[in-house]
Amino acid sequence: MDNYLIAIDLDGTLLYDFDSLDESVCVFMHKLQNLGHKIVIATGRPFRSSRFVYDRFKLDTPIINYNGGLITSPYDSLFVPLNFTLKKEYIIDIFENNVQYIRNAFSEVKDNIYLFHEEHAIDPLLHITNESEIFLGHLKDTLKEDPNGFIIIGKQGCGKAIEDYVNAKYQGKVLARVWDLKGEFDSIVEIFTPEFNKGKALAYVSDYLGFSKPRIIAIGDGHNDLEMFEQAAIRVAIKGSHPDLLKVANRILIYDSSENAVVRFLNDFFHIDGTIR
Repeated sequence: MDNYLIAIDLDGTLLYDFDSLDESVCVFMHKLQNLGHKIVIATGRPFRSSRFVYDRFKLDTPIINYNGGLITSPYDSLFVPLNFTLKKEYIIDIFENNVQYIRNAFSEVKDNIYLFHEEHAIDPLLHITNESEIFLGHLKDTLKEDPNGFIIIGKQGCGKAIEDYVNAKYQGKVLARVWDLKGEFDSIVEIFTPEFNKGKALAYVSDYLGFSKPRIIAIGDGHNDLEMFEQAAIRVAIKGSHPDLLKVANRILIYDSSENAVVRFLNDFFHIDGTIR
């Protein structure tokens, strides 16, 4: 059997909430690795809130965090990490000129979180762990370093206005992406730069691990997985994925993350008799 590199998104793809990971999934991933396949996590999360998956899967590969903004390999001293940041001046400008649309906002420098103000409703977005230090206040007063990421929680229906400002002001030098969510959080805006994305990160990792495109599987559900799909021959979108991702997928699953979509697909693809719940 040919060996594959399998790049997997976390939220909405492998995980259906912040930290639920069934032991049967871990056992299955151990089997895949024992057969010679490599698993790479590619997530928008920081490392601190994705490490539990990395460790429970017993991975030895690089991990892609912040949608490609940070690439590390915790147990491989030979791997050269990459760390891309946003200019803090851009973030402060975007915040200042859109404050009328903003409910809350936060930026991150590795494990440090720079939060506009406390709001328990957005705690799941912050991925707070024991390693996190939180700095409260206006970003122009607290943010002293160029951060790994910037998330704006816009007021209801205001995401497009923030996105339009970024596009008009920065002309592609800084990018904005409105998350495809419903309900109370319908205007979460991710600010990022074209220097990094999951696709560029996966290209860097796959080159290091020695896998070419025909031997790469990418599994995701969101708009931020589009570039990752470009690097893979087998592009797997789970049920309910972003419409743009469905257009470029060549496998569309009938299961979602709460139904163990990732394990079901990989079990069928590799003909492994794994336990699926």
